[in-house]
Amino acid sequence: MKLHIPAITPGNMGAISRSDEYDKGGYDGVVGAEHGQHGSINLNRNFTARIQNPLAGIPRATLFKNVEDFAIEVGMTEETQLLQKGALVAQDPPAFESVELLDEAEKDALRNEVLHKWRQPWALYFTVILCSIGAAVQGWDQTGSNGANLTWPKDFGVPDSGEGATDYNTWIVGLVNAGPYIGSALLGCWLSDPLNYYFGRRGVIFFSAVFCLLSVIGSAVCQNWEQLFVTRLLLGIGMGSKASTVPIYAAENCPAAIRGGLVMSWQMWTAFGIFLGFCANLAVYDVGPIAWRLQLGSAFIPAVPLVIGVYLCPESPRWYIKKGRYHEAFRSLCRLRNTSLQAARDLYYIHAQLTEEADIIGKSNYVTRFIELFTIPRVRRATLASFVVMLAQQMCGINIIAFYSSTVFKEAGAGDLQALLASFGFGLVNFVFAWPAVWTIDTYGRRALLIFTFPQMAWTLLAAGLCFLIPKENPAHLGMIAFFIFLFAAFYSPGEGPVPFTYSAEVFPLSHREVGMSWAVATCLFWAAVLSITFPRLLRAFHPVGAFCFYAGLNVTALCLIFLFVPETKQRTLEELDYVFAVPTRTHASYQLKKALPWWFNRYIMRRKDARLEPLYQFHGATAADQVIAVKETAH
Repeated sequence: MKLHIPAITPGNMGAISRSDEYDKGGYDGVVGAEHGQHGSINLNRNFTARIQNPLAGIPRATLFKNVEDFAIEVGMTEETQLLQKGALVAQDPPAFESVELLDEAEKDALRNEVLHKWRQPWALYFTVILCSIGAAVQGWDQTGSNGANLTWPKDFGVPDSGEGATDYNTWIVGLVNAGPYIGSALLGCWLSDPLNYYFGRRGVIFFSAVFCLLSVIGSAVCQNWEQLFVTRLLLGIGMGSKASTVPIYAAENCPAAIRGGLVMSWQMWTAFGIFLGFCANLAVYDVGPIAWRLQLGSAFIPAVPLVIGVYLCPESPRWYIKKGRYHEAFRSLCRLRNTSLQAARDLYYIHAQLTEEADIIGKSNYVTRFIELFTIPRVRRATLASFVVMLAQQMCGINIIAFYSSTVFKEAGAGDLQALLASFGFGLVNFVFAWPAVWTIDTYGRRALLIFTFPQMAWTLLAAGLCFLIPKENPAHLGMIAFFIFLFAAFYSPGEGPVPFTYSAEVFPLSHREVGMSWAVATCLFWAAVLSITFPRLLRAFHPVGAFCFYAGLNVTALCLIFLFVPETKQRTLEELDYVFAVPTRTHASYQLKKALPWWFNRYIMRRKDARLEPLYQFHGATAADQVIAVKETAH
């Protein structure tokens, strides 16, 4: 049976009421009777796991009338015909070849969305890459402090190793290193929502870039550890608001087919920043007492192009739509899509989905939006999923290497220069192996990458820890530790590296996207702060073997959480994800345990090629993903 949702008009916006939906099942009865239409999917309790195109099944005359009313309402009457053609394409994406109103150039552009999906406007690539450069500040700072940890504690009278080391000093070093993450988790991330409301995505990115530029310069001229701690707290304000906004900005600008690959440029630039930071550590290793100052201060470099170039990028069209500024949203989409038809299609489809979304979300302020992260079922499921992937990034143990690799390699018997060289190798592996995810994240999906890479990270981290048992005088001691740490990074980079920020930026509805992303990033950076503060003490108490084995166990725990609570999001529009996260958590977890897991065991352990897995999601009405199948079949 094919499901239909009535046209979105002021007369039937209440058809899916917020209060009634909480107590019903996943498929409601007749609504919108004046259109002769039929059922709707409950966006809070989608027990049947149906994913619906809200324009599907609407008669052409009704659809055109709805579009005409929409154009009059938003003051875009001069674009009415273009919007009507766009609505026809959005209504049934695979059938665009049969739409007689489209000329051959427009059809060719729609074919190219599938056959040449990376052939996008220069403005789109410039926007995503420039803004993700801001992630390099975060990566560079991590490695700058990593190298600086070898010397600044001695300069400020709080040595954490060697002569004069105390437990108190260990806590101080951990606290200073955690400064940016404390500032982010407690303030920077939570400023993102109000700043986005008033200044837009670009305004928040500019604000954060200024903080990232000035605070790292301040850290280079500090005279005691207290001043260094304050400058790093200020850096956290910029890092938190930036990390909460840039992935959202990229996700809202990108087409669904390549959204994962482009949004993960955030991770690419973080990895690149880590690599450049290690390069800078080596470059200034021999300059004398000011080496650690240069290592910390050099992180200002990637913030400069961000400050200069952010207002050359188009603003997020979804932010404009949220503000009711449809003309400006259309202009932004025209810069971010290859043709005005694609821009018109996306504008009306986003509008239709957001109108549905508004029926269950309603209006709210900052405080109620935060509370609704845990009270509205559809939003709560996104909150849980983003929490799991962000927490897993700290549980996997990557940051014990990113923050403290120089310390770890010194524990393994390396000298200062050897420790920096080994850390450089880690940074290079982390950057190089992030590249495959540009293609795999939208091909295999976010969830599949996580489920594959977490077991590999667990055994490589366990192996690295056990290699500390090799006698230090044995040449294999340091080499094997470094080898397994590098192998660990190679598995991390295409999986848990790019997925958390990409995933968290796309799972929340537009109404809660800023506060939801703030929650997700605050979760990630809060636990990064906890890790940064506790790891030096953990290392002293557990020794390297115990510390690495502890994090190997956390990888297994994270794998179980991801398996149960993280739905797949690949190649769905941001608005279609409302239906994915309308599926109850219990339904999703039950499917994974009772159907997906037995199928995997039969298919890959018992080698039964006839094993079949019943899909969880049922697609009713053509969606954007169906266009991919139709065009590829035509091409072949």
